[in-house]
Amino acid sequence: MTPNIVLVEDDAAISKNYQESLQLQGYQVRTYASVGEAKQGFSDAPFDIAILDITLGDQIEGGYELCQWLRATYPNCGIIMLSSRESDFDTVTGLRLGADDYLTKSTSTGVLFARISALLRRTQSVSAPSSVITQEHLSLDTQSLTASWRGEPLKLTVTECLFVQALTQSPGQVVSRNALMKAASIVVDDSTISSQIKRIRNKFIGIDGEFNQIEAVYGLGYRWNPAS
Repeated sequence: MTPNIVLVEDDAAISKNYQESLQLQGYQVRTYASVGEAKQGFSDAPFDIAILDITLGDQIEGGYELCQWLRATYPNCGIIMLSSRESDFDTVTGLRLGADDYLTKSTSTGVLFARISALLRRTQSVSAPSSVITQEHLSLDTQSLTASWRGEPLKLTVTECLFVQALTQSPGQVVSRNALMKAASIVVDDSTISSQIKRIRNKFIGIDGEFNQIEAVYGLGYRWNPAS
């Protein structure tokens, strides 16, 4: 099945260049230029990955808004921020809002293609058999990257699922921040890891107010504690 990519970019020339380059790689590509147009377009047809610029028309942070909306509406989709902004603040903001990756427009198309391929491997591996991790009340399918707690579905992003997978593979043992980043194929700062873990905890707590399985170990990382 040909992967479907949605590109949201307000500069028509840049949008066309990326669209043509991605199509030459064999991807199906739809393009949109604004937040409103994109939101409508996302619901019109299936997609695997969304590539978002930050500034969209007169909305200086429209891409951030769209990223947040996508995470809430399509929790398992892949999201790549692609912007001319190169500050650490913008990178961290995009990742904290749920993006799986952040690239600048100075990045070569070769790197972009590699990141897309890596993200697709995480979101689509249709040929591999399903593998379900069960840890007390947790069920996590490492193939479809979906999870449930006490029988209730958890709306985790791809990165969040991979973090939970890394933690639950060695219950009771500390998993370092570097190990979490390696498991999710990302490189971010400590505060972003902390934000991701906090968001994961809150999703569990939304189902189970007594959830306390994820413990921060100062200076070392995090561990998954079996229920007492």
